[in-house]
Amino acid sequence: MLATRGLVEITRLGIAMGGEMKTFYGLTGLGDLIVTCGSQHSRNRKAGALIAQGYSVEDAKKEIGMTIESIDNIDSAYALAKKYNIEMPIVETVYNVLYHGLNPKQAVDILMTRELKAE
Repeated sequence: MLATRGLVEITRLGIAMGGEMKTFYGLTGLGDLIVTCGSQHSRNRKAGALIAQGYSVEDAKKEIGMTIESIDNIDSAYALAKKYNIEMPIVETVYNVLYHGLNPKQAVDILMTRELKAE
């Protein structure tokens, strides 16, 4: 669910910014998303798992010791969503986990119980 919904969000924002849909369904979009979500070696996935276990953002960064694109760029994605008036519930929820202390388990509940919409 998270990967497919994430792809929709990323694509929606990218198109609003002038990108082409096909870009997001190739290696730079879907391909990267599959690796990020599915690989045990993904820094982003490791960081998410650590934060879900109760690590702070700073402690997760120290534990991984390398760039974590998802953490380093979530504030930019959040700001762009606001600027372009694009609904991005995953971005907004992750932003709230990282910067406003939203409990990761509550974040999952928020995303899983959202009102259904046609797409």
